[in-house]
Amino acid sequence: MVAVNLFHDLVDDAGLFPPTALPMDEALARHRADLERRSPVLTHRFLCPASRLPVLRVHLEETPLPLRLGLILDTEEPPRLDGLEVELVEVPGARFETSAGRIELPDGRLPLEAVGSAARRFVEVTPAQLPVHLPDGVGLKVRCGGREPEDFPSAHDLGAFIAHCVRSGTPFKATAGLHHAVRHFDPALGTDRHGFVNLVLAVCAAVEGRDPVPVLKLTDVGELVRQARAVPDDAARRARELLVSYGSCNTATPIEDLLALDLIEPEPKPEPGTGTGTGTGTRPAKENA
Repeated sequence: MVAVNLFHDLVDDAGLFPPTALPMDEALARHRADLERRSPVLTHRFLCPASRLPVLRVHLEETPLPLRLGLILDTEEPPRLDGLEVELVEVPGARFETSAGRIELPDGRLPLEAVGSAARRFVEVTPAQLPVHLPDGVGLKVRCGGREPEDFPSAHDLGAFIAHCVRSGTPFKATAGLHHAVRHFDPALGTDRHGFVNLVLAVCAAVEGRDPVPVLKLTDVGELVRQARAVPDDAARRARELLVSYGSCNTATPIEDLLALDLIEPEPKPEPGTGTGTGTGTRPAKENA
């Protein structure tokens, strides 16, 4: 039996982003279908760049859909947020980067505080830019891959990032490259891809005082499943308080992978006539705080 909620509320919908890069109408249609499916693995949070909010608004006017947004702040000025439910804001660390390559956040307000957003804020950094002094309530974001081999942090670098977040109690999000559950070699890129189950279990290891790097390197599927089933509930809760979620351009594959590994229960098929059909996004109550 897997620790309580180890993989619940894990995957943000990043369908607008590469490599899937769906058009807005297709991304919203898929998101509506996911809302109706109500998988507990998905956060049912829709990630959208600030620059594309005007297009998003047009589509929502034509086909209303309650959205819980994760906003990627790719504009210089804070966007208009009235009428939108923004749960988190991801700020590129590049706007705070010094000539020495360090990240130095201003002592004053971070973007969007001035417009009254109560959203959680995350600043993107690379492991090499740590440590970063963060204002209260601000977390970090790390990239686990990209289009080029050099975009993939090594297991040692990603492990160092995880260990830093655990030591400092800093919540973080992950993005990019986490296409499958288990670490594997990608011959097209000529590099290893991190697995999202490896990532979750590496945070659990760090919470328990162990080195996260060996877990990130693990490619033995049976051993990875065994470790997932052995995580104590307390460690799982603490780990998921720190690892908030990761963005995936594909929302079906994470569920399929976890089912194939027998790490989640199959979703019960709705009785005829009992499907929501409305895309309301209502989810079962979370067991963890």
